Amino acid sequence: MEIVFTKMHGNGNDFILIDEFEKAVIPDEMKGQFAALYCDRRFGIGADGVIYLSKSAKSSAKMRLFQPDESEAEMCGNGIRCLAKYAFDAGYVKESCTVETPAGEMAVTMGYREDEFYATIAMGTPAFDRKDIPATGEGEYQETIGLHEVYAVNTGVPHAVVFVDELDIIDIASHSPQIRFHATFPKGANVNFVQVTGPDAISIRTFERGVEAETLSCGSGATASAAVAHKLGKVGTTVQVETKGGPLTITLAGVAKMEGPAVTVFSGAIPF
Repeated sequence: MEIVFTKMHGNGNDFILIDEFEKAVIPDEMKGQFAALYCDRRFGIGADGVIYLSKSAKSSAKMRLFQPDESEAEMCGNGIRCLAKYAFDAGYVKESCTVETPAGEMAVTMGYREDEFYATIAMGTPAFDRKDIPATGEGEYQETIGLHEVYAVNTGVPHAVVFVDELDIIDIASHSPQIRFHATFPKGANVNFVQVTGPDAISIRTFERGVEAETLSCGSGATASAAVAHKLGKVGTTVQVETKGGPLTITLAGVAKMEGPAVTVFSGAIPF
């Protein structure tokens, strides 16, 4: 017996994908444990999370994402692009589809440009009210935490956004936890440090909740950072976001959309 998997990444935000479109492979009560074991980069396959692809009663496909700490994330922008590529390549979906997530249904359009796969995800309307992030208090979120002025928004998952002058010199590992675990975020928050690099361009670095470390890219974090930057008048409605793993394009006219690539790295099997 063996468990077949596919390793994928979106701008270096990497995932183990388990195809459960026809039948369950990992029992629900073991999905978090599986993620903790096989996301380990030394004793497992190595990944920022495990994506489980299955059928949906209301959408073209369903995505569940479990992280290295065994928690289930509400959604993941880079992860949806990876799931979309796998499902498209497997013939489960066409160029336009919808993906069911715990955060709601996401519309996806996708295809190949020459040999590279790109997908555009409708990320919904960024939620700035504290009750929707969620965060304690009333109104929109702006707090001073430690040395940082922190803004927050929900783009499928809670995100804190901090603007800095020099992104490269920030010690993400030491500065992020006090924000990520701050009492004003009852479910915690991902933490994005953002540098405005042009009229419609930003660079970001993200500390991800559940991974508990910096990742090379975060699609919902890129969307959150662009949305806050736009709200503050720092950028327009089409924003080029540079992550450590590569670029994403965020558009904010109406429903927020994120465009970026997805790559299949390799496939394998785990004997048991």
